[in-house]
Parts: sequence; structure tokens; C-alpha cells
Amino acid sequence: MKKISVLGSTGSVGTQTLDVVAKHSEHFQIEGLAAGNNTDLLLEQIQQFQPRKVSVATRELAERIKTEVPVGTEVYYGDEGLIEIAAGTDADMVVTAVMGSLGLPSTLAAIEAGKTIGLANKETLVTAGHIVTALARQKGVKLLPIDSEHSAIFQCLNGERRGDLAGITLTASGGSFRDLTREQLKSVTVEDALKHPNWSMGAKITIDSATMVNKGLEVIEAHWLFGLPYEKIRVLLHPESIIHSFVEFCDTSIIAQLGNPNMRVPIQYALTYPERWNSPAERLSLAEVGKLQFREMDMKRFPCLRLAFECGKMGGTAPTAFNAANEVAVARFLRGEISFLHIEAIIERVLEKHINIIDPQFESIEVCDKETRRIASVL
Repeated sequence: MKKISVLGSTGSVGTQTLDVVAKHSEHFQIEGLAAGNNTDLLLEQIQQFQPRKVSVATRELAERIKTEVPVGTEVYYGDEGLIEIAAGTDADMVVTAVMGSLGLPSTLAAIEAGKTIGLANKETLVTAGHIVTALARQKGVKLLPIDSEHSAIFQCLNGERRGDLAGITLTASGGSFRDLTREQLKSVTVEDALKHPNWSMGAKITIDSATMVNKGLEVIEAHWLFGLPYEKIRVLLHPESIIHSFVEFCDTSIIAQLGNPNMRVPIQYALTYPERWNSPAERLSLAEVGKLQFREMDMKRFPCLRLAFECGKMGGTAPTAFNAANEVAVARFLRGEISFLHIEAIIERVLEKHINIIDPQFESIEVCDKETRRIASVL
């Protein structure tokens, strides 16, 4: 039986991970759950999965739920609680599904403890890919991608020689506004932005999909996961989200991974790797789909993707600044403080002010993240 801890258990990826675990309950045991503020859902999860340890965002929330958890379940909180769930249980695998740069310290702690990582927190590699991948190699820890695009690339590369790889292509749905012009984007609302045409995701990642920041973060993550230069990473607009990504080899052969949009499939593959188990997901019928569409990515229409490539190539703290500026900007947009197009304006202005530090250590990354957030909050 595989023992698992889930960081971000009440979020979109976390709840779907627990759905997969429940479908195969005879094979999995939940050791730890870490949530933020959604204690009602966390308490339901605790009753169902009986974890040994749980964590919430604050001391107040921890005190509130202590009287409602089963005897023997230990309750933690805050950053230390996240780290305890990541590294302080008997889990064989830790699914990192917390949003944003919050996931970095806990992921590093899990790697240090020798846990296999089911990676759904792309910001971890974006902000500190050089540190995370080096530590994983040192500890002999597997980083198993859960994002559908990276899972697709991972599957396509199984059994292949990396030296034969000519490049990879990440596909992008285009998000909620893929067919709108720049002029039309000036008047879009939060409600409009949250209507993703293909995927069911949390609010922040849905906005990131519309700005194409999400794809930019995935490009940087792919660079670290697969050890590829940015010149070998492409992005292609694919509205149907049927081809999740594909790889091309030196002989011009292309191998792609296809399926209906359903995050439970890549989640299950990470949990069961290297095996494949039956899934309740709907099977793909290409005859019913009828046709698949593709468009070259327009960097003028989606400037955030261009900025992500530029930051990735710069390296150092530039990707950290890109990510932190976006997190603040998206939060401000969701609160109704700024317009949709102001998100990219904030990111660009932050990067203009950024002084890049090459090969930063963890402390420099933390300082950069904090300072970037301060600047982005007032632009």
C-alpha cells in the first residue's frame, strides 16, 4: 500500500487527487493533509481518509478544528505545519498542490526527507528550479509531473533516448479569451475570465490561463523537469485541449499524448507510476471530436508568454520576479482593484525594475519574492 500526503488538499488538484485515492482505496493510505482556510472541507476529508497529521493556515483555525478531528490525528498550522505534512509523516509520496511560491519550502523539505514528489505546484520549479532539481538528484528523489502538459511530455519520453529529442511542444487552450482582440480585452470582467472553456480549475490558475502566464510558467517548469534549453520548447494554441503536448525526435517523428480534458488522469498516472490502472474518465473518441485545430502562438496577443520566455532565458531571480508579480496582480484583479490588462502591465513594469541575481540561493529568492510583491502591490 502506498502512503501519501497531500499539500493543498482542499484545492482543485488536491480534491481530485483524493478522488483518485478514493477510487483505489485498497491501494492507498493518506498519511497527511495540508489545507489553507477551508476547514469545513478539510474536516470532511479527515473523516473520510483518517490521516495521522493535518495542517491549516493559522493557529486560530488549528485550535478550532482540534476538537472535531478523530483521536490520534495531530493538528499543525502555518508554514511549519506544511513542512510537517511534507516531511514528518511516513508517506512514500507527497503531492504538492498548494498554489504559488508557498509550496517551495515544503517541497524542499519533502525531497530532503526522500519522498517521491507528485509535482502540481509549478511555481516551485519556476522560482528555484536549480535548487529543487539539484537536491532531487542528490537525494535520488523522483519528480513526477502532475500538470497535464508535463505529464504528457513525461509519458512521450518513456523509453526514449534523450539525445534523440529535437524538441517538445506544450499545447495551450488559449483560456477564456482566446478569440478576443486586445481591444475587446479592455472591458472583460472577473466573471468572464473565470469561465474556462475546457478545464475545471481554481480561480488563480484560470486567470493565468487567460493571460497565458500559466503556459509561461509551464515553459520554465519544462526547462527544469526535462533539462531542455528554451530553444527546444515551443507552445502551440490548441483550442480543444485533446493533445496535451507532444515531442519531436531527430528523425522528424512526433509522439503525442491525447485524451479528454480530465486532471484525474495525469494525477492517477503520477500516483501509480510506472503502472497504469483503470480510470473512470471518459474515453476519447476522435470520431466524435471530428477535427482538431492548431494555431501558432501570437506573442503580441499574449505578451505574458513572451515575458516568461525572456525571464526563463535570463535565469537567476527573473522567473521569481515574474511569478511573484503575477500572483499579486491576479489577486488584485480578482478583488476588482485592477483591470484584466493591468495584470500584464504590472508584470512588465516589475521586470523593468528588477535587478537580476544569477544562481541565487534560497535566501536571495525569498528576498526577491518579498520585494517584488511589495512593488507589484502599488503599481
